[in-house]
Amino acid sequence: MRDLVGGRAVGGRQQAAGPAGPQAGIPSSARIARRRLLKAAVFGPHGQAGHAPPASDEAAAGPAGPAGTGLARPVPRAVTGRVLDVSPHVLLIGNGETEERFALTADARAWRGDRTDPAALKAGDHAVVRRHPSGREVADRIWANIGRVTGTISWRDGDTLMVDRGDGGGQQALVISSRAAGRIQVRFPRLEPGYLIDIVGVRHDDYLEGLVPATSQPPYRADHVPAPALVSGHVPGSISGAAVWHEPGNEPGGLIGTGYPAIDPPNAAAPGSAGQRPASGCVNLPYLSVGSHLRVRNDCTGLSLDLPVIGPAAVARLFCDRSVACGPSPRGRIADLTVASFVELGGELDEASFNVTIEIEG
Repeated sequence: MRDLVGGRAVGGRQQAAGPAGPQAGIPSSARIARRRLLKAAVFGPHGQAGHAPPASDEAAAGPAGPAGTGLARPVPRAVTGRVLDVSPHVLLIGNGETEERFALTADARAWRGDRTDPAALKAGDHAVVRRHPSGREVADRIWANIGRVTGTISWRDGDTLMVDRGDGGGQQALVISSRAAGRIQVRFPRLEPGYLIDIVGVRHDDYLEGLVPATSQPPYRADHVPAPALVSGHVPGSISGAAVWHEPGNEPGGLIGTGYPAIDPPNAAAPGSAGQRPASGCVNLPYLSVGSHLRVRNDCTGLSLDLPVIGPAAVARLFCDRSVACGPSPRGRIADLTVASFVELGGELDEASFNVTIEIEG
């Protein structure tokens, strides 16, 4: 195959550009890196056409791509914005002054309170789109107006509940949909003040219409969280458990990162404690500071990302439930991902969680 990068083809072989000399025929390291990237774009990371690089490779590239190449970072798989127009074959998403057009293939799926055809989406819907691995302008999965309420019930009036998110951001109104009341109460039989709740549904302007129980009711009040098992010895190199997602709130759209249940309090760890403090919440984790980095792997898809810790996961630490996305996770919630991070790792927003392994990178 003729090489078309960095010079002109002569007699079926590549002649390097630049002045003649002993090194004239030796391509630079930057040029070699560019050739590899172009080959990967055509043939995929393993030499097969039609396969995009995995999420872990995209994350490793960084904002400016591999060092010395000058190429932009591969486009993210998760896109958020408003539906501007939709047809049986094309979806147009807008975010500020940016617009993106996606082809809708026969196997594209959407969620708008339930699984539906993408053509059922409406202009004005807030959408999260996951790109298909085969192309940057092809939609694989779309979630419209999806929202989540996680926290402690503060009061109830009929089918309306006020839920304290536990992060100092106030309370959210949750209305239990009549079509979902039976299903929700099987998983959350005690919809009373003081008990935890975690519901996925359709987001309206000032409330969430609850449709899907995201977990099972923990058998305790939020102020009586069971103590986790004690950990002896050094902090493990990797920890497996459950990962969930949270609504953006004041976070910018497309933010990549994760909340972490054991954020460093103002007072530092005692000398010799190996980053470990008295347990708080359902999972005993090493304490980290905001800005620390975790290597997060979705154990169900095999995709992984390097994610910064962007804040505490105050409510996640109260849930002792296990994810059952691909078999029961060994422990409760250890990561509270942003929407974009959850989708980038192959998670299904309407299924609420997946099994994950994290490695602390510093």
